[in-house]
Amino acid sequence: MSTSKFKTICVFCGSNLGKQKSYQDAAIDLGKELVMKNINLVYGGGNIGLMGLISQTVFNGGRQVLSIIPKALMDKEITGVTIREVKPVENMHQRKAEMARNADAFIAMPGGYGTLEELFEVITWAQLGIHNKPVGLLNSNGYYNSLLSFIDQAVEEGFINPSARHIIVCASNAKQLIEKLEDYHPCPEQVSSKLNWNYEQQEHSQKNVRSI
Repeated sequence: MSTSKFKTICVFCGSNLGKQKSYQDAAIDLGKELVMKNINLVYGGGNIGLMGLISQTVFNGGRQVLSIIPKALMDKEITGVTIREVKPVENMHQRKAEMARNADAFIAMPGGYGTLEELFEVITWAQLGIHNKPVGLLNSNGYYNSLLSFIDQAVEEGFINPSARHIIVCASNAKQLIEKLEDYHPCPEQVSSKLNWNYEQQEHSQKNVRSI
């Protein structure tokens, strides 16, 4: 069993299983790869869909699983029974901030609107210099091919800086993706000046307290 430089990886993925078994197999394979490399999991909570498969696989393998879930979504009819440690938060923004704070890297598996929203937020944070953690796409069965083509088109049309295209690390299987994430080096060119992650989060928390 090898040890990764990552202690914890955040995984974004669907609360549905998808129509093709290959997506389910990919979730289980990713979970097994995390276990094999002694990597813990932070994810959006619940035990349904691909989220359930990967969290159960990691938990069964003896690694830590942290579920970050908004209180409004904690109904078992919505998410199923959450796996292992659960950290309730007030809203979706806090969920993403907590997931990011607790992770050393991010992986997006196939999913829907929620997965894409989470993925693009951490990509944008990397672009702005809020964090320098690697962001990976597990492109199972070519699921993200159209999205990658769109991003390349946005680069070609001048809406995404070519250096920002470098943020996204992509592979078709879990083993290769984690290896690429471990080899990732942030591009020295920044779209904007480096921001202080801890300071920004502290400011956000203070604003929330003042608004209560």
